Amino acid sequence: MSVPIANLPFGQRPRERLLTLGPRVLSDSELLALLLGHGRRGESALDMAAELLAEHGGIAGLAAARPEELARRAGVGPAKAAAIAAAFQLGTRVRHSIDLAPRLESAADVVGVAGPLFAGERVERLLVLVCDTQHRLRQKVFVAEGAIDHVAVPVREILNTVLRHDGRAFAIVHNHPSGDPAPSLDDRRATSLLVEAARTVGLRFLDHVVVAGQDWARAAPLPHGGD
Repeated sequence: MSVPIANLPFGQRPRERLLTLGPRVLSDSELLALLLGHGRRGESALDMAAELLAEHGGIAGLAAARPEELARRAGVGPAKAAAIAAAFQLGTRVRHSIDLAPRLESAADVVGVAGPLFAGERVERLLVLVCDTQHRLRQKVFVAEGAIDHVAVPVREILNTVLRHDGRAFAIVHNHPSGDPAPSLDDRRATSLLVEAARTVGLRFLDHVVVAGQDWARAAPLPHGGD
């Protein structure tokens, strides 16, 4: 006899498990049941999800099913069929966007991504490039803006930005409106601070680049104990 999800112990319900433990711990059936929302008389959403997966030979077969085909299945209908098709399409688009995301393997890669964002800027701004473990770009986030010749480097805000976007590595870029990309002593001190802070929280610091029009330079960290 089918047991409605609402009658399951609180810790065994898919929605509560997802919110508490994250989506990765859920089975294919549980994830699909959340999309379905509810089942039909005598069949819970979990039962329906398991049967749909069995009927289509697993998650890959279900992803290939046409919405109108799914809609004909008793208890599914057009609304649930559309939700299932939409979920698979979103997953496909995410994979595609990740495949196309640039990898930041060098300072030149960093400049290629960030340089156009500073065109025409008259004050200094600080950009964080958030990356995954493979150094693929996930997000571009401006975190600070300063005067014509100075911008503070908010180390905590930079790290929080990376973590908030589920990053594992990052680079920072700021501009010199003066037209001279040579990093200042403060720029290099900021790099040194970021190297240590990133290591403390388990992130990979990739680079700190200063751009000035078409020119750029790396703000290398100071030697240990350097001034």
